[in-house]
Amino acid sequence: MLKSNFKIAWRHLFKQKLFSAIKIGGFALGIAACLLIALFIRDELRYDQRYQEKDRIYRLLGVMNDEGDIMKGVHFPAPMAKALIEDYPEVETAGRFLSSELFGAGSREVRRAAEQQNTFESGFIFADQELLDILEIPIVQGDPKKALAQPNTVVISQSKAEKYFPNENPVGKELVLDNNGEEPLTVGGVMADFPKTSHIHPDFLMTMAGREFWPGEQNFWRANNYHTYVRLQPDANPEQLEENLMGILEKYVLPAQVAAGNVDAEKTLKKASFELQPIEDIHLYSENIHDRLTHGDIRFVWMFGGIAGFILLIACINFINLSTAKSANRAKEVGLRKVVGSYRSHLINQFLTESVLFSLLSFVIGLTLAWVLLPYFNQLAGKQLVIPTNEWWLLPLLLVAAVLIGLLAGLYPSLYLSGFQPIQVLKGKFSRSGKSSKMRNVLVVFQFTTSIILIIGTFVIYQQMNFILNKKLGFDKEQVVTLQGAGTLGDRTKALKEELLKLPSVENATLSDYLPVVGTKRNGNGFWKEGKTKEESPVYGQMWRVDHDYIETMGMKMVAGRDFSVAMPTDSQAVIINQTLARELGLEDPVGKRITNSGFVSEVIGVVEDFHFENMKNEIEGLCIAITDQPAAISVKLNTSDMGAAIDNLTATWDRFAPNQTIRYEFLDDSFALMYSDVKRMGQIFTSFAILAIIVACLGLFALSAFMAEQRSKEMSIRKVLGASVPNIFRMLTQGFLTLVLIALVIAVPLGWYLMKKWLQDYEYRIEIGWEVFAFAGTIALLIAVLTISYQAIRAATDNPIKALGQE
Repeated sequence: MLKSNFKIAWRHLFKQKLFSAIKIGGFALGIAACLLIALFIRDELRYDQRYQEKDRIYRLLGVMNDEGDIMKGVHFPAPMAKALIEDYPEVETAGRFLSSELFGAGSREVRRAAEQQNTFESGFIFADQELLDILEIPIVQGDPKKALAQPNTVVISQSKAEKYFPNENPVGKELVLDNNGEEPLTVGGVMADFPKTSHIHPDFLMTMAGREFWPGEQNFWRANNYHTYVRLQPDANPEQLEENLMGILEKYVLPAQVAAGNVDAEKTLKKASFELQPIEDIHLYSENIHDRLTHGDIRFVWMFGGIAGFILLIACINFINLSTAKSANRAKEVGLRKVVGSYRSHLINQFLTESVLFSLLSFVIGLTLAWVLLPYFNQLAGKQLVIPTNEWWLLPLLLVAAVLIGLLAGLYPSLYLSGFQPIQVLKGKFSRSGKSSKMRNVLVVFQFTTSIILIIGTFVIYQQMNFILNKKLGFDKEQVVTLQGAGTLGDRTKALKEELLKLPSVENATLSDYLPVVGTKRNGNGFWKEGKTKEESPVYGQMWRVDHDYIETMGMKMVAGRDFSVAMPTDSQAVIINQTLARELGLEDPVGKRITNSGFVSEVIGVVEDFHFENMKNEIEGLCIAITDQPAAISVKLNTSDMGAAIDNLTATWDRFAPNQTIRYEFLDDSFALMYSDVKRMGQIFTSFAILAIIVACLGLFALSAFMAEQRSKEMSIRKVLGASVPNIFRMLTQGFLTLVLIALVIAVPLGWYLMKKWLQDYEYRIEIGWEVFAFAGTIALLIAVLTISYQAIRAATDNPIKALGQE
């Protein structure tokens, strides 16, 4: 019976070539989209799943609830981990890492102690010995219990060990960072490379043993710099521990704040609490946590899954629509088969077999399409996904999925087609309208509603992207080139700057690694008006160290007072603040006023216009700028259109000063655009899936229009004989479909508006969704629908009526 059903299904597939191709093609596109997104979701859900004790490993979070405004952070004082171990028996062990560029983490220049050539490397963090145990970091060379136990030691990844110590055992050998040969680091061990599905990916773990970044820092409770991880005892209750951790505030933090004269410390700490975040949640559930790590977002996972499901659903709708639309062609077949003895169950089996055959063929084509499109999808998603063809479960899973989808998609058509009454059908009383046509209309509306929502999403995302990239930033990012790694030159950094200023293409230059783009150095501080440290709560903001030419080079605007001047030696004790800090400190006329920071009192000599230096998801925060003599990155403002020649001149000058270190440079506008690569990527993904959804929907619409033109061919011929014009015929064949698209537009507009309004809430600086978005989406949808059905409508309207009437 099954063999016979497949044979009949195969014959029927070739009998209706156009409709079969559309059914299979639509299915294949939907399946390809689902496979690609399934790979993406699988990869996202695999993050931090490798730990054997993952149900006991947590990251400590600090929570501040200021009248419903909830902020979460991961930075804690240096002695926090020690206090957790000593005061809470529920904590089996605790460890810290520090990733701030301010203290020497992040990126460094590296070389072997006996060599001269420096190599730029990223992925440096400071870490406790305990962190090796908590994060279950495999040590492949060296003693895992002592790898970071000694001062000035470093654990390096296996790939870096092969790079710097090929065919050698690196343990005991030395690395020099940033040309600081007086304090080399000894390799204490080699760790396996962190997997891609880890929320951190360090290549160099520098020990915290014996290190203090300032005297007494390791016992200082008023500076928050360290990420803290814990592994709990097997029987520990995380929720109860979160409540108990409030004792740390009372025992350590509050006394330290009161001793420093913070009069509002008790009031502030009442707003604070702790959370323990499971390590497996860090990647997908940290969107509102300020950790400066790159992670995913569970909302995107659900969104991509929903898009894939909708596209597959649209493809299934095509199958249902076309199957029920061709019911007239199958009605006599059903009637005759029932007359000669077929049971309804046999007919249902036959139609389900056809559906499963279509699904199997679609899966084969869809898998091929997914394989072809995977490189493009990887580029969109920023992934390195591969189809797991070597996994035993892949083919069985695809086979089961193909059968299930085929059965589900074919269930309604099989029940509908097998329910025809043979007497009515053979008498020619079969009706082509009724419930089936209503169901088709509902499904077409659903298809275009989904497509229009995706169009709206695409348009809003691109509008937001353009708004961000073209918004007035408060600084000039164009033609600014930053030369990284200049700090290794020491005292010669200033000389390099002077030589660069002699180049005709260089307009200005500045020394600072505090730049107005994410990923550069940051330094959070508390500020008071002079004499108010014991009376008022601090205003928190950034403290940047720059040279005299910073504001001019970056094209920032002074709104009060003056810029730093080399001719004014007292400027070394002065500061420039931005408008936000002046406002939050309550300084109506800031110039000449004095403010306090970390015990130092400085005079405000100027106010710079607010400029964006973080992602526009956040408000501009307070900023204080001071002069420093520390060597840093050099940012160069160019004034030429010949960028190639300008870069060659910069490189030649650099090579004279640092022959053993390859020049590294970045354009500031490129770094700025990179801050919003996730928005750009989302726009590209929305565009791609919107196009895919529209293609699948249009395939169904094209087939339905062809079917309607075929069914109404005699009616149209009679109308033409009686004098109907081609435009009249065209209108009669298209107006029904266009009405469905208009209904879809009415449904899609409020849904699209709501969804994109929710998405835009992540940005403090955002566009307003205007009517033009919906006008654009509606116009595109109507235009696509008209173009899709026009071919069949025009063909039916221009055909010779004798062809159709001659068949009677």
